[in-house]
Amino acid sequence: MAVPAGMDQAGPCVDLSYVDAVHGRRRRPLRDCVTTRFEEVAPVRTFRWSRGERHFPGWYWAATTGRHVGFESWLERDRLLLMDFDPSVVGICSQPFWLHWHDGERERRHAPDYFIRRADGSAVVVDVRADERIESKDAEGFEVTRLVCSQAGWKFERLGTPDAVLLANVRWLSRYRHPRCLHDPAAARLREIFAIPGPLMAGADAAGDRLSTLPVLFRLLWLQELTAEDMTVELLGPRTIVHSASGVGR
Repeated sequence: MAVPAGMDQAGPCVDLSYVDAVHGRRRRPLRDCVTTRFEEVAPVRTFRWSRGERHFPGWYWAATTGRHVGFESWLERDRLLLMDFDPSVVGICSQPFWLHWHDGERERRHAPDYFIRRADGSAVVVDVRADERIESKDAEGFEVTRLVCSQAGWKFERLGTPDAVLLANVRWLSRYRHPRCLHDPAAARLREIFAIPGPLMAGADAAGDRLSTLPVLFRLLWLQELTAEDMTVELLGPRTIVHSASGVGR
């Protein structure tokens, strides 16, 4: 897409407005915001539903941060779930800031859906929109966001509909994302059993009563200390092969 009118490819003139916990609502030039920890700011928009509205906002408790993160649609919720499952993600904020720019005729603004901090310190700004629902004004907002991110040293991603099988599996595992699901004796036994790859249910039974070991097993899969094969190909089941992961998750 072409650079929006009124903007310079080499350095778009953009301000960011956001909610600072100390100073309240602020508006600053992009160059003054590149080191701001946007993963810790409050959302610039509220997440509430009114009768007759077609979108579905809400709050999701993220295991990554131990805090609630807002979403404005089921698709945003699904993408948030997958970000929470990603072990490289250490910080997530929804609606982190408004981008303000001038298109040559009037001021425009756009609020990206998420700001992500990764374990290596890098940042990713995320917009979520299904491919078939991108209108021209949306495309322009995404392009401005991409240019802004390139100037700030951040990565930009526009995410659409995720893989259905992977999402279903992660959604199941997310039920066990809370730390209360991890019990040390059962976890140690499961790690020992799945040092050698084997079927999910057989391993749970070998570790003890499945009613107590399965939640722990699913918690270890959520943490990605254990890995299930083909999570993008088939749903988790009794015969799914599980084995130790090469690295330890959160």
